Amino acid sequence: MATANAPSPSGSQLSEAQDFLAKYRDVEAIDIILTDFHGIGRGKMIRRHELEGIYKSGRGLPSSIFGQDVSGEDVDDCGLVQTGGGGDCRCWPVPGTLGYLPHTGRGQLLISMYEEDARPHDVDPRNVFGAQVKRANALGYHPMGAFELEFYLVDQKPDASGLYRPASYTMTKRRSPLRNTMSVDEIDEMSPLFDAVYEGAKHLDLTLETLISEYGPGQYEMTIRYRDLMRAADDVIIAKRLIRTVARRFGKEAVFMPKPFGNEAGSGMHLHLSLAGKDGNNLFADQADGSLSPLMLHAIGGIRGTIGETMLLLAPFMNSWRRFASAMYSPASDDWGVENRTVALRVPGTPGKTRHFEHRIAGVDANPYLVAAVTLGAALDGIEGKIDPGKPCEDEIGAAKAPNDLPRHWLDAIDHFGASEFNKRTLGARFHTAFTKIKQAEYEQMAQKVSAAEWEYYGFSV
Repeated sequence: MATANAPSPSGSQLSEAQDFLAKYRDVEAIDIILTDFHGIGRGKMIRRHELEGIYKSGRGLPSSIFGQDVSGEDVDDCGLVQTGGGGDCRCWPVPGTLGYLPHTGRGQLLISMYEEDARPHDVDPRNVFGAQVKRANALGYHPMGAFELEFYLVDQKPDASGLYRPASYTMTKRRSPLRNTMSVDEIDEMSPLFDAVYEGAKHLDLTLETLISEYGPGQYEMTIRYRDLMRAADDVIIAKRLIRTVARRFGKEAVFMPKPFGNEAGSGMHLHLSLAGKDGNNLFADQADGSLSPLMLHAIGGIRGTIGETMLLLAPFMNSWRRFASAMYSPASDDWGVENRTVALRVPGTPGKTRHFEHRIAGVDANPYLVAAVTLGAALDGIEGKIDPGKPCEDEIGAAKAPNDLPRHWLDAIDHFGASEFNKRTLGARFHTAFTKIKQAEYEQMAQKVSAAEWEYYGFSV
């Protein structure tokens, strides 16, 4: 049983806390962060003297955190609210995630939830994904990957009409209405903000790499270094909070809603994935004759067969579905291809030992642990079943595609998710039931909200 001074079930070591406190002697507070179903950080701000105690005996938090909707309201019938008398479960540090945010002056630590007998709590999203990592390890595979993050920067205050606008530049205070796609000068004008982001990343074991101005005004993309897939999912949680907290201190807001502006590009969270063997070599590497790895093709085949059932995790909110209104670079499909950005599962064209594939459907609002869980779970199913992915798609951008049977809207995705045996098996029955109930409740809440556009179009006309 995990009690005071018992070994941490997460594998965290007290020396990590001691090293941090010795290095950052002026830090007086640390944010401890448990990631909920929606990818939102819930937790506490603790004082410096409390940090070592979390490494020695964990910290209690209510498991009902996982029974909340996106606004933090309890969903009473999800099965996770006030269970077992409403008592706390114990949370332990995620090894390697204790870091410092220089712009806040505070530390930051990811935590994960465990039962009192040290078993991983079955509905913590990080543990849900961890079960699939353990499955991969048992088969001799080590999952590797990275996520790309697209997001908007907007001004903190709305304009006179009540609408938010793409952010003015931090250096010049100028505002451009143009797309400026891949403009290096646009990045330069916003560089004080991004310099602070990169500086913060140095203290968080977070290797942020390429930065570009994306397709929409005020939209940017940052890539993160490829590595162990579990840490890659942790990286998303850490990076989003880093970007958000830095932007706030420059009078901006970082927006990870996938479609903040209806007539502009949506923001995705592409997942790049491969499997390494016990020797560390990439098992998706091309064959000696230059052909694609059968293992990778089987993985793609497994994912293709489950995309429709997992769309609710890839596009979890009402706004998520606005991103699919245009198929341009937002493939709501189940096809695959080589060096083709119109498809859902893209194999980048660079051949050789670094071969991998890219899952392009998820929005930047998705929970990275859950995206990784169903992607890896389906890939393993495909490998075990030797599932043929079918012929690669060779369509050009803008070409009409054959219709598919994927969900077409949020409610349809909720129904598909709830009926899925794959989801129940991969995510666990209790998580599957709770997530379905929470999303049903969220849909019902949103369905009651009448938008300004409805008043404009229908209020005095019909």
